[in-house]
Order: sequence, then structure tokens, then C-alpha cells
Amino acid sequence: MKNIYFFLMMILTISCADNHTGSRKLVWSDEFDAPGLPDATKWSYDTLGNATGWGNNEWQNYTSGRIENAFVESGMLHIKAIKEATGNKQFSSVRLVTKGKGDWLYGRMEVRAKLPGLLGIWPAIWMLPTEWAYGGWPKSGEMDIMEHVGYMPDSIFASIHTEKYNHIIGTQRTKGSYLPDLHEQFHVYAVEWDSTTVNTFVDDKMYFSFRKESADPKVWPFNRKFHLLLNVAVGGNWGANQGVDTSGFPQEMIVDYVRIFQ
Repeated sequence: MKNIYFFLMMILTISCADNHTGSRKLVWSDEFDAPGLPDATKWSYDTLGNATGWGNNEWQNYTSGRIENAFVESGMLHIKAIKEATGNKQFSSVRLVTKGKGDWLYGRMEVRAKLPGLLGIWPAIWMLPTEWAYGGWPKSGEMDIMEHVGYMPDSIFASIHTEKYNHIIGTQRTKGSYLPDLHEQFHVYAVEWDSTTVNTFVDDKMYFSFRKESADPKVWPFNRKFHLLLNVAVGGNWGANQGVDTSGFPQEMIVDYVRIFQ
């Protein structure tokens, strides 16, 4: 049934000249129609930063192939953070990546999702370079399509990070958007990225824009392929800024679909 709805929506999208995807072609998607673990032809699990807390002093241990933390059910992907001892951390969760299975230079990347809501939670929909052509983070860039921290329950944030603009030196380019029902309702989080601009949207309303100011990779490293990441972190430098409610777990981000247009 969901597939029929999806194809009808694609026909409608193509027929609407003013739609954001109308002039683009769908090149990659996951509709999450097959129950069980996430599709291994489209998603991998990133666990390499567990020992260091991913540079943000996060409280979770990201797992791999563990259905308790990431599973598809009733046409939805669930990414679940659970309070349990895993490795040397107090929580388990998942960081899914398309690296090597979905990598793109420019396009519209959109994710329809409902976010978890609890003090200390930190879900994200974002993009990293597939090859770190200009050096390690932040030199090769980062695009944050949506970040949410539980102590600001009615807000989401979009950002870019480069060597010149990043949060370590306090120069990151970022902007928030008020979204009071993000824990109860699904919303479409999207980025439109081309050779001169990164624009970020929620439900087709643009709330963040970063324009190419210079060809210098320190300013604009966004001319290489990037891949998508979906994760739910717990705690960390930003997530735990006002504490963590450890009594409210499990918490999950539920994803209806991921679609990439070029």
C-alpha cells in the first residue's frame, strides 16, 4: 500500500512545477517496506568513535546489526536509544550511514521523521564527506540538516561546519527553527545543495542558507561527494548541557522515508 502511495506522490510531484523536487529525478530512496534490520544494501553502522565518545563526550555506545536499536516495522525505521550497559557506556543506540552505498555531489536530500523528546537526547540527520579530500574534521566539511537537543523541546537547528566556520572556534554558521510538535508529528527535513548554496528546509520552509563566499576549501569544501547519517545520541557536550533524564528511556527517532533527488 505504501509503495502505491509513494508512486502516486511521485507522479504528483512531477506534475507540480513549483514543488521543490519537480525539476529533479529521484536517484536513491528507502521507503522502509521490508521488516527487520535496515537494508544492508543501503545502510551501514558506524561504531568507530565509541571509545572516544565521538569527540562530543556522548554517553551512548553505537551498536551494529542489533535489532533492538535499529529495525524496520510497519513501513517505518526505528532508531532506538536504550538505557543499558553496552561496552563502557550507559546507553546503546545506532548511527546509520549510507557511505559507499549512497554518496552524492549536489541534490535534494529529504527525510520524513518524528523525533524523540527527552532531556539529554540528541537526534541528528546530517551529511559528511565520503572522502576527506581537504583533511580531517572540519576541513572537509559537514552539513547538519536537522539537530535537536532535548532541553530545547520546541526547536531544531541546521548548521554547516568548515575549517573557517565551526563550533570549536565559535564561528559555525547555524540557525534554529521553532517547531512545537516535533515529538508528536512527522516533518520533512531537507537540504538542497548545489555548487554555490546549501539551503535547509523543514516542510519546504527554508530556515537556513549558506552561500559560497569563496572557492577556498577552508570556506567551501562542499564540492565533493557526501553521504547521509541518521543517529540518536545521548548526552554529550551539547545534549547534556542541562542534564539527562535517565528515567525516560527508551527513546526513538522514527523515519518514514529517505529520498534523494538530483
